[in-house]
Amino acid sequence: MFFPPLIFLLMLVFLVIALILLPFLLVGMMGSAFLKLGLPPTTMFWLLILTLLGSMINIPIREIESQHLVKDQMVSFFGMRYRAPQVLRTHKTVLAINVGGAVVPLLLSIYLLSKMGVTLGLVLVVGLVTLVANRLARPVQGLGIALPGLIPPLVAVLGTYLFCPPELRAPVAYIAGTMGILVGADLLNLKEIGKLGAPVASIGGAGTFDAIFLSGIIAVLLS
Repeated sequence: MFFPPLIFLLMLVFLVIALILLPFLLVGMMGSAFLKLGLPPTTMFWLLILTLLGSMINIPIREIESQHLVKDQMVSFFGMRYRAPQVLRTHKTVLAINVGGAVVPLLLSIYLLSKMGVTLGLVLVVGLVTLVANRLARPVQGLGIALPGLIPPLVAVLGTYLFCPPELRAPVAYIAGTMGILVGADLLNLKEIGKLGAPVASIGGAGTFDAIFLSGIIAVLLS
C-alpha cells in the first residue's frame, strides 16, 4: 500500500530539513556520537532519507471491523492535514505497519542497542516518552491515533539530559523518541482503531510519523 502519511508540502519540508543537515554531517560537525557506535554521519543522513521515502509504504497486517468508514477526504489533527486513502472494501479498517515510521526505526534501534547495551537511563527515558505519548495521543475519526509532533521528541531530549551521560544522549534520544512513540501512541491504543472509521490505520504512519521523523532529526542534532 503506497500513500504518504502527510500532505506533500510537509513531506517536502522534512526533505529540506534533512538536506540542510547533510553539509554539517559531511564535515563532521554532527554525528560523532553515532560514529562511535559504527554509524558514519552520512549513513545517518541516508537513514533519514530512507525513513522519509519509506513512510509512503505501508505493509498490511490484518483487517479490523469498522463502522462509518471515512474515505477520500481531508482529515486535520494537531495542525497537520492528511487525506484518508481510497479503499475498495467497506466496513473494514486495514491495520498496517509503516516502513519509514516503524520498520526502519525499529531496525536502527535494535542495532544501536546491540552496540550500547541496555542502561538504566535508557529504560527511564523510553518509559517517560511512552507515558507522555500515551497521554497525549488522541483518536481522530478517519485517521487513527495522532499526537503532537514536537512534544515527544523534546521529552526524549530532556530525559537524556536528566538520566544519560553525554556520549549516550543522541542514540538514547533516537531510541526513546521513536520506540516510545510507537508503543505509547500506537500499540497501546490499538483497541481504539475499530471505532474511528479509518480506511487504513498505520503503525508509525499518519498521526505519529511527524513525531518519529523529528525524533531522528533531533537525535542527529544532539550527536
